[in-house]
Amino acid sequence: MGVSSGRWRPAAAILGAALLFTSACAKSEDSGESASSGTPASAGAQVVQSAGTDGPTCTLQQYGGTKVDLKTAKVGFSQSEKEANPFRIAETQSIKDEAAKLGITNLTTTNANSQFNKQISDVEQMIDSGVQLLVIAPLNSDGWDSVFAKASAKKVPIITIDRKINATPCKDYLTFIGSDFEEQGRRAAQEMAKAMGNKGKVAILLGSPGNNVTTLRTSGFKEEIAKVAPDIKVVFEQTGNFAREEGQKVTEQLLQSTPDINGIYGENDEMALGAVTALKGAGKKAGDVKIVSIDGTKGAVQAIVDGWASAVIESNPRFGPLAFETATKFFAGEPVGQDIIIQDRQYGEDNAKADLGSAY
Repeated sequence: MGVSSGRWRPAAAILGAALLFTSACAKSEDSGESASSGTPASAGAQVVQSAGTDGPTCTLQQYGGTKVDLKTAKVGFSQSEKEANPFRIAETQSIKDEAAKLGITNLTTTNANSQFNKQISDVEQMIDSGVQLLVIAPLNSDGWDSVFAKASAKKVPIITIDRKINATPCKDYLTFIGSDFEEQGRRAAQEMAKAMGNKGKVAILLGSPGNNVTTLRTSGFKEEIAKVAPDIKVVFEQTGNFAREEGQKVTEQLLQSTPDINGIYGENDEMALGAVTALKGAGKKAGDVKIVSIDGTKGAVQAIVDGWASAVIESNPRFGPLAFETATKFFAGEPVGQDIIIQDRQYGEDNAKADLGSAY
């Protein structure tokens, strides 16, 4: 499952080519440098694995509403979590950068700071203020009924990114754009099996409960590890809520309860980097405990270079170009897929140093 330098992982059916993109230019939490510093112009673009147009689609006529010129439209973006996480920094910046590139001058952005009630309130207020398009990075997958009722009454299309909402596409929301999270978990399991030599004890640092990302990254990993390496046993699972500090605390507890742990699967890079801090604090050396995580941040890819991590499966946060391209097609009357799945690369010992500039 390794990826050669600069290449995208092959997909069974790539229905789209590289789309317009923007490199994240927000500052990295670790280095204080621009997240796009040193990144080649072609790096970071989201590539469509499945555009969804061979399955159920949605059109403006089906969804209801009227044509909108995005340049003059009132657009809202709702971010779910505080922007200390490099993924969220890059995601929000991508939305802002692409809006500016397209000449969208009326963009409202909000941040729920990991408070679901606040995110619901943020979105409802944007609908009340007259937004004509909503892009939402949802904190939770359930609990959006009041938002859907308001949006439906005003025929405001909703594009969800990076996490899916449990609702009906082309009715409650327009489309979902994001990764195949179960496949990410499977790929992480394959890399963990290789790193651990197909035997040993592994712990899972779970993401936040209540969303499909955590559920699918967990099930994909556990099912695949049982399949490819039955002598690897999952002996510990605890949520770190996708946060570095919590990942560190959970790993400290893990090292006390299971000091002979051989591998740690972090369902995002921030928790994995917290685990690295805990391992260092416990006197472990790089490579003593194999670490595999998901996201593709510079800090995590650097951890591979430094020997602390074995592999990182990317989850590309640069949604701006694809979200606005999808909205443009929709308002032009073209059909858009109800599920648009992007293709994620991965980093390992073979390409981490060379491809560090592609990370965010």
